[in-house]
Amino acid sequence: RKIFNMHPSSSITRMVFEGTGRAFREESDVGRPELVEGEALIEISLATICGSDLHTHAGRRSASLPASLGHEGVGTVTELGPGLHPDLLGQRVTWTLAASCGTCPACSDWQLPQKCTDLFKYGHAAATDGHGLNGCFASHVVLRRGTTILPLPQHVSDTMAAPANCALATMVAVVETLSDAHQHVLIQGAGLLGLYGAALLNEAGKQVVMVDPDPTRRELAQAFGADRVFASSDGLGAESVDAVLEVAGTPKVIAEGIRVLRPGGQYVLAGLVHPESALDLTGDCVIRKCLTLRGIHNYAPQHLKSGIGFLETQYDAYPWDRLVSEPIPLTNLDEAFELALSRRWPRVAVCPST
Repeated sequence: RKIFNMHPSSSITRMVFEGTGRAFREESDVGRPELVEGEALIEISLATICGSDLHTHAGRRSASLPASLGHEGVGTVTELGPGLHPDLLGQRVTWTLAASCGTCPACSDWQLPQKCTDLFKYGHAAATDGHGLNGCFASHVVLRRGTTILPLPQHVSDTMAAPANCALATMVAVVETLSDAHQHVLIQGAGLLGLYGAALLNEAGKQVVMVDPDPTRRELAQAFGADRVFASSDGLGAESVDAVLEVAGTPKVIAEGIRVLRPGGQYVLAGLVHPESALDLTGDCVIRKCLTLRGIHNYAPQHLKSGIGFLETQYDAYPWDRLVSEPIPLTNLDEAFELALSRRWPRVAVCPST
């Protein structure tokens, strides 16, 4: 049987993406979903615009249209389907950006549930898929069976937590690939992924060097734990590093990353998740330096748990409020996307109008 909250009357609204160059369309009074086994209805309090949302919006990645975008979010559990613990009801939560089956080889043998054969990703599905409440650019989202739902500590604010279920959890997965031998690390790119990476590495006692051409981002990088920051890799000179983390999203940085890696170093690629990512790379340069190349895409549930734990322990250690804009009303989503494209903020927030 379902467990309902005491306030079932709030209406449901979603913003629908119909294609590049078209304004988002508001759909009001969307029907209340009939939840099935393992599902939860979340009333969203805040969502943020991720780089993948911008790629979809610009046509750089395909989408089934019309679509419900948005996967970074925070909200309150307002209704539970069968099979979920009733203690979740009324809790402020975040959740994994994907639902997985738990039984396929990727889930059970390879420890890669983000590569599940039956994967469902929020904010990447058609508006007609399932209940249609698949994205966070809405007043509510339905979380499917196989989604990990995490209650949030009281002092971890919505703006701190919203990007955690994508950018922070991904960087936890990236940093996890490093060993004790990787003490001197270069991060290419000081967007949100890079800033989270700097903070995580700083707390792990690593020496962090960052490269980004944007002066505002370079200043933020220092605030988030980078030991040294340069506008280009030229600032490194002949210096070598143990590991390079690519989160710049451009293949132009690859040659410089290879140049500064020491023999036996590790290169982790995490930002080139789009079609314009062909690498100018020879096998010879990888072989002669005995390099390790790693690709990290998304994350497993334990990485999100670790990310929320990091925010809980470091909530006053970094200027988290500088990462996310003041929230823009959900109905002004086109304006929010314009602000996100301006790169004034690592993340732009939206919230349902009250």
